[in-house]
Amino acid sequence: MSRPTKRGTPSTIVIKLGTSSIVHEETHQPLLSILSAVVETVISLRSHGHKVVLVSSGAIGVGLRTMDIPQRPKSLSKKQALAAIGQGRLIALWDNLFGQFDQRTAQVLLTRGDISDRTRYLNAVNTLNELLSMGVVPIVNENDTISVSEIKFGDNDTLSAITSSMIHADYLFLLTDVDGLYTSNPRKDPSAKKLDVVISVAAIRAQVSTSTLGSNLGTGGMETKLIAAEIATGAGVTTIIASSKQPSVILDIIDYYTALKSTSVPISGAASPITPQKLDQVDLDEVAASLSWPRPPHTVFKPALIPMRDLKAWTSHTLYPAGSVIIDSGAHAVLSRRQSGGRLLPAGVLGVRGSFASGQAVRILVHRSTEGVVVEAKEVAQMPYSNVAATTPCTPVLEPGASVTASVTSLVPLSRSGSSASLSDDMISDSQTITDDEIPLIEKMDECEMWDCVEVGRGLANYNSAQISRVMGLNSARIAQLLGYADTEYVVENITIRCLLDVAV
Repeated sequence: MSRPTKRGTPSTIVIKLGTSSIVHEETHQPLLSILSAVVETVISLRSHGHKVVLVSSGAIGVGLRTMDIPQRPKSLSKKQALAAIGQGRLIALWDNLFGQFDQRTAQVLLTRGDISDRTRYLNAVNTLNELLSMGVVPIVNENDTISVSEIKFGDNDTLSAITSSMIHADYLFLLTDVDGLYTSNPRKDPSAKKLDVVISVAAIRAQVSTSTLGSNLGTGGMETKLIAAEIATGAGVTTIIASSKQPSVILDIIDYYTALKSTSVPISGAASPITPQKLDQVDLDEVAASLSWPRPPHTVFKPALIPMRDLKAWTSHTLYPAGSVIIDSGAHAVLSRRQSGGRLLPAGVLGVRGSFASGQAVRILVHRSTEGVVVEAKEVAQMPYSNVAATTPCTPVLEPGASVTASVTSLVPLSRSGSSASLSDDMISDSQTITDDEIPLIEKMDECEMWDCVEVGRGLANYNSAQISRVMGLNSARIAQLLGYADTEYVVENITIRCLLDVAV
């Protein structure tokens, strides 16, 4: 069968290449055949009008070769030193290969700390978009020299997902040493089956084994790719796992889905062209059956029908939570509905863990009883939530600024103070107003530390931990009475519920 030649609208594509695809696992020599094929694929994509971002691991692997070290060290400082040695050679290698085609490249090194600040996050988004508009291929990597999380957990899969979310990419390609997602490791289990289409990552986890830990040089495995797929598809990005041994399959896959999105299947069964649709609106099995060419080998994760808004995606995936807010099942049920606007009233709060300031990210936890059932909501919590469905989202907008030291409190337009007051000052000033009648609240905070809870989402706190502890379980009308002011009736906003509990109440 001939490959389709129809070209659709230009897309923004992120390609992630792991260490095992860049350097040999034993000799640490660069795999020039694969790297050259990736470069040729990117050049071909660019020639068809697509914008391409390359997320490249491999700095430590190249550093091992440079220093003639036989295996990856266990010491964190040595790994960081090797990353510093290898990163310059890695980007030089990419720049040399792309230079053969007169293609300009740019190095972008990020850490989770960089993008956890909203201003720096938006500046990074603007930089990536500007590079793409200039026709440059950004080469993104985790800054291993100062980043602990990437070296320990293989965060470049997650980094590629966050990058695709930042630039609102159409496709994220996770290139690995297998051609898709299998029910188990195909090298060890002959009965392993490849999954062609995944609609829900959460639903598919029970069907697949993610025990593979990646290569000796890499830090990830199939589990990190599932996490990346969950992040990217939640942001509306079509995510694909394909083999790095044949990078040109990216061209086949894009052509394949371009044809699917522009083809319908009438009652007669004959394919006919229609207005291009989004991939999440296409019945892949039905339309693919009508096409006359084979499906390229890969696994596709379909994007969410309703993509997560940018601020919610940033809150959920780039911020490190400073504490936790425990809610009851009634509040959880309301927050699970899109109409809630992702805003939490104090009536639904059962407890607080940790110390945090207003404007910081917090985990949203649901309390489970000892029998494994979510604790029932109190009547007092149900009444204020009866009209939450009528509310609309209120997302604060922060434009990029010249300063990269903006406090996270600037995210909250209704904050009591525009200054970046320290958490300790905020907590001290608040604790001075605590009365003897409120001592049971402190005992309640100690009790909630022992509860069995499950994380269901994340959000941005409008009040600090001590203040939320004082108003939890109460009607929002009591906020001003207890705190002396009330910027907003919601204690947490911009909440993203990522896990819906399937348990009886």
